[in-house]
Amino acid sequence: MNILLLSAYDAVSHQYWRQQLVAGFPDWRFQVLTLPPRHFSWRARGNAMAFSDQLGDKPDIDLVLATSVTDLATLKGLAPQLSQIPSLVYFHENQFAFPIQVEGSRLLEAQLTSIYTAMSADRLIFNSEFNRRTFFEGAHALLARFPDGVPSSLVSQLTPKSLVLPVPLDDALFAGNHLASTRDIVWNHRWEFDKGPERLLAVVQEIVRRVPEGKVHLVGQQFRQIPEAMTAALALLERHGRLGRVGFLENRLEYERLLKDSQFVLSTADQEFQGLAVMEAMALGCIPVVPDQLAYPEYVPDTHRYLDPRGAGDCLNRNVFEDPRDWVAAFAFKNQAVAWRDLVQSTKSDFRPR
Repeated sequence: MNILLLSAYDAVSHQYWRQQLVAGFPDWRFQVLTLPPRHFSWRARGNAMAFSDQLGDKPDIDLVLATSVTDLATLKGLAPQLSQIPSLVYFHENQFAFPIQVEGSRLLEAQLTSIYTAMSADRLIFNSEFNRRTFFEGAHALLARFPDGVPSSLVSQLTPKSLVLPVPLDDALFAGNHLASTRDIVWNHRWEFDKGPERLLAVVQEIVRRVPEGKVHLVGQQFRQIPEAMTAALALLERHGRLGRVGFLENRLEYERLLKDSQFVLSTADQEFQGLAVMEAMALGCIPVVPDQLAYPEYVPDTHRYLDPRGAGDCLNRNVFEDPRDWVAAFAFKNQAVAWRDLVQSTKSDFRPR
C-alpha cells in the first residue's frame, strides 16, 4: 500500500498523528508532504498550489490521506492524477467551532475550503464526535446563509461518509506502574487565548484559596505574546509559593516524568477537539480536571469535569482511587490499529473513479 500523506498545516498534534501512523504501519509505504504551521490564512488557501508543485510525477500512489486544512478539491484540479485515487481526509479540528479572538476575524475562505475538501473526499475522519457534530452544524448554518446555488441536502449527503477515529496514543505511555509522588497539578497547553488563560487565572485563585497542597506546573508551548491572565496566574502562584515548572519542556522524558510524578492534569480550554495533552497525561496516571464541554465528556467521567472555577477546586480537593489509564486505554495505538487498517483498505477497495 502506497499512501500519499499531506499535512497542510503541520502543527504539533498533526505531527504526532502522522508519525504514529507511519511508525505503526511499517508495511505501508508513506510519501509524506508537509507545510509549516504558520501564516494560517495563506496555508488554508495556498496549500494546493504548494503541494501540486511538490508532487511532480507520483504515479505509484494507492491512496491519499490528507489533513482537513488541505484544499483537496483544488489540488485534484491542479494534479488531475489524484482524482483517480481514493482519498481520506482527517479532521483534527474545524473552523466552525474554533473560538474567535477578534469578532469578524473568522475566515470564510477556510470554512468554505473545508466544505469543498469534504465534498471531494471519499471518507471523512474526525478525531471526536464533538468535532464531527460541530463541523456539520457549522457547515449547515453557513450554507443556509447563501442566497442560491447550494446543492440540496449537501450536508446530509456528506454525513454518511464520516466516522470518528481519534488520534491514537503511543502504547509506551501505558507501560509500567504510574503512581504520583505528589499532589501536584500540571497545566500542559499552548499559552494562547483558545486554551482559556482567563479561566486558568480564576482556577488558580481557587487553588491558592482552597486547595491546601501541591505545586502548579504551567508547561506548554509559548509564543512572543503571553496573555495577561497567564502572567497574572504565574505571579499569584509564585507569591503563594505554589509555582512549579514553567514553560515548554524540550526534553520529552523530563516532561513525561513530571506527569508521572503529578496527581492532576488541569485543562481550562475554550477549544479542544480531542485533547491529546490531557489524554497523554491520563495515560501516565494523572487524574483529569477539565471543563464540562468540548470533547472531554467523551472520555472523562462527569465527576472530573467542572462547570466553574469553584467546581475545579472541588475536583482538585477530591481523593481519587480510580486509575485514569482505564478511561483512555481504548485510545492506545494497539487498540486503534485494526480500525485504521480496515478503514484504509475498505476505502481503497470501495473506490470507483468518478
